[in-house]
Amino acid sequence: MKEVTLSAPTELKNIAPAQQKASLQPLMNIVKSDLDDTNQIILDRMHSDVELIPTLARHLIAAGGKRLRPVLTLGAAKLCGYEGDRAKKLAACVEFIHTATLLHDDVVDESNLRRGNQTANALWGNQASVLVGDFLFSRSFQLMVEDGSLEVLRILSGASAVIAEGEVLQLMNVGDITLTEESYFKVIAAKTAALFTAACEVGAVVADRSKKEIEALGDYGTNLGIAFQLIDDALDYSSEQQSLGKAIGDDFREGKVTLPVLLAIRKATPEETKFWARVIEDNQKDGDLEHALELIEKHGTIEDTFASARKYGALAKEALNTFEDSDVKSALIDAVDFAIERAY
Repeated sequence: MKEVTLSAPTELKNIAPAQQKASLQPLMNIVKSDLDDTNQIILDRMHSDVELIPTLARHLIAAGGKRLRPVLTLGAAKLCGYEGDRAKKLAACVEFIHTATLLHDDVVDESNLRRGNQTANALWGNQASVLVGDFLFSRSFQLMVEDGSLEVLRILSGASAVIAEGEVLQLMNVGDITLTEESYFKVIAAKTAALFTAACEVGAVVADRSKKEIEALGDYGTNLGIAFQLIDDALDYSSEQQSLGKAIGDDFREGKVTLPVLLAIRKATPEETKFWARVIEDNQKDGDLEHALELIEKHGTIEDTFASARKYGALAKEALNTFEDSDVKSALIDAVDFAIERAY
């Protein structure tokens, strides 16, 4: 996994947001037929004689979302000129990995709401959610093995391990007011960006493209994934969060030090530092979230986080310079802007 560092926010503010509202639709249109087949594979592979397994899995998969990660696999394959069926199964594999991590994450975070719907653990309990997540991981590995490529197996199994490491590292960092930016970026590069990276790389692998092109798509996925998570972390302190069906301040209540808080701590007065130390160490009381929002607004750390996301978005686009201009390349660039413009 590549090391990720953050430049000073004063440098990041020079990167402006896209001038036109971006959309994921061009990429969705390009891969529509393949995505329909991928969705059917997902439904077929969710089947089990144990009734709770498809019921619970279908609840989460049908709850919404753009299927961004499998769409990236299909888009990367299209960019590389691949027209076969392998990418469809691997896109389903990527979605199963993602869905399994969501089931496990909601249990760890004790979340009750996702995209405006009750989480699986809220409806069926933690034990069922963890075990069905394990089932989906198993299905993903069956699909990897069926593909028959050791390189594909290396990439996707490696990503699964890195994601788990990232989640454990994040858990270890909860309540740590001394968390550094380097450690924060290490977490999001692992828990979020690793699957974006793998999703894009396997699209090039099935097309039998060069190492340079595989790495370029990996760089695209890595930087897009980091930008995506930065926006998520910023939105946790934004009114836009409510429109996404999530409660404001979930990360705050869980004692997670994400970039908006980390930068606010760095800019804090001595009195503010004492406040952050108390609330991050899980000694919160009524009115603390509102005060935290005031401090975050005072120091402009939401905009700093948006600016950081735009920086990584620019790096994602730059990685595609390896490829000739095409409708697919333009759509993948639009996908970067779409991921970032969720904040506006």
